[in-house]
Amino acid sequence: MAQVILGENEGIESALRRFKRQVSKADIFADMKKNRHFETPLQKAKRKAIARRKKRRFRSKA
Repeated sequence: MAQVILGENEGIESALRRFKRQVSKADIFADMKKNRHFETPLQKAKRKAIARRKKRRFRSKA
């Protein structure tokens, strides 16, 4: 679970930005979308193939 504690003189905008960053790093939205509706085997295979391509692309840059 993502949690943000406000600092003494911190604005709500910066805290909201930090919260959004934590949520995206934790892949909470991806998990929600994955469990939202039924995924056909073809859609699942396409999603996994795209993930493999992205992973391979980033691995080759490093």
